[in-house]
Amino acid sequence: MLVPIGLLGVLGAVVGGYIMAHGNLSVLFQPAEFVIIFGAALGALVISAPKHVLIGVIKGAIKTITGGGGYSKKDYLEVLLLLTEIFTKIRKEGLISIEQDVEEPQNSPIFSKYPKFMKNHHALGLLTDTLRTVMTTTVSPYELESILDSELETLHETESAPAKNLNHIAESLPGLGIVAAVLGVVITMGKIKEPPDVLGHSIGAALVGTFLGVLMCYGFVGPLARRLEASVNEEKEYLQVIKSALVSFVGGAAPQIAVEFARRGIPPHLRPSFYELEEEIRALKSGR
Repeated sequence: MLVPIGLLGVLGAVVGGYIMAHGNLSVLFQPAEFVIIFGAALGALVISAPKHVLIGVIKGAIKTITGGGGYSKKDYLEVLLLLTEIFTKIRKEGLISIEQDVEEPQNSPIFSKYPKFMKNHHALGLLTDTLRTVMTTTVSPYELESILDSELETLHETESAPAKNLNHIAESLPGLGIVAAVLGVVITMGKIKEPPDVLGHSIGAALVGTFLGVLMCYGFVGPLARRLEASVNEEKEYLQVIKSALVSFVGGAAPQIAVEFARRGIPPHLRPSFYELEEEIRALKSGR
């Protein structure tokens, strides 16, 4: 919910300060300037971005503004418990025991306990595909780590594209604001014989274009692009936790040690303590 609050804060500060200086709000309402700046920006985005990136920009912006996305301590605790269950089952019953869980996770008694994880397609795919690889090949821990690093890097680059494109559009907004302002000046020059009050209003309307371009760049679109980039980095951190547990377990570590490797890789402000995880594991084993 911090993003909507921030957006309202920017708008409130700018408009509030303008009103405090006895500014006329009606002067800022210039539909033509809006059409020039935002229409050109949207067109530039369509030109520069493939279809899947455009969809990513739209979905990412909506998700960010509405307060969606991000990870909590509870989410990390959930994935640690899931990994504990899977590794413990493998250690007790062998790799073949999780074949059905991996092939049909939606029907798995283990995966079904963690509905939020199931909705994370990237995390689910990473875990199940890696377990399939381990079951069907003799991959070494070093080879597995290279495979996972390659997958995570590719995924990160793909997921970063919407944020990068949105940031490029943000950087173009001041220039588009100048375009709108220049066009306003051109229109004003055609009114050069009009009274001063008419010319003043026309020049003011032209300058609104520059104002809107700069405000949207530094107050809205730019910060939104950086927030999208932060969300992509959070996703990578989450997947890195799964990766470290898998590599450690395949390398021969006991389930508890492999999960501890994963726990230590969680960002400190989201990391469950050793005792918190231990209590949750006890509760899991007791059936609560």
